[in-house]
Amino acid sequence: MNQSQDISKLSRAMLQIQKNLLPALKDATNPFTKSNYATLNSVMESCRSELLSHGIWFTQLPCPAPVELGAGHIGLETRLIHAESGQWISSLAVIPLPKNDPQGMGSAITYARRYSLCAMLGIVTEDDDGEGAKISSKSASSQKRSIGGPQRQKEPSGNTTIENQISGASNRTVNDLKNLPKLDGVTYRKVQTQDGRLCIIAKGETACKKTLLMAAGFTWNQQQRLWWKYADIA
Repeated sequence: MNQSQDISKLSRAMLQIQKNLLPALKDATNPFTKSNYATLNSVMESCRSELLSHGIWFTQLPCPAPVELGAGHIGLETRLIHAESGQWISSLAVIPLPKNDPQGMGSAITYARRYSLCAMLGIVTEDDDGEGAKISSKSASSQKRSIGGPQRQKEPSGNTTIENQISGASNRTVNDLKNLPKLDGVTYRKVQTQDGRLCIIAKGETACKKTLLMAAGFTWNQQQRLWWKYADIA
């Protein structure tokens, strides 16, 4: 990684950004491996507004790969710049070309863009079946949200209910959900990120309960318009 001589202002901005970043949803399936992944569109949705609102812009520029690697590789430099101060950090990713033609180059660049951005910003990806939050690392049959956004389930009315159907543990009592405030019209949903970390999402009639949700450690994400917190943070 390369950086400007001073990155103090950039670091303060990035600290605030990472407090609010949500995982990127796995919104597509690889037809060959049958595995689910977060597209570049999903990765951009998870971070673009936070970056811009804190004065950070970024570039991702294709560049030559180191000559010692030989033919069949392409480089991609991702650079984050603090607009006010000009401070920056950058990282170079080198990707082998699946085939040596424009289509292969485009595919490699797109792949490098989403993985480089995730790595630099600390973005993780989450599974979301759009219905019951059924999470399983062994299941490749989960329903996926469309590219335009996640499918939203109908929120139940009345007292708070807690959906916990993770890795076959349906209806199992989980302390970190039981201890959340019981708010009428609000449901809690637990999702698992790719690195195994769990998030809790509060949905439903949350508009008039933001003070209680903030007191419980939840953060509002303006872009996806939901309240969330990591499950391992009190």
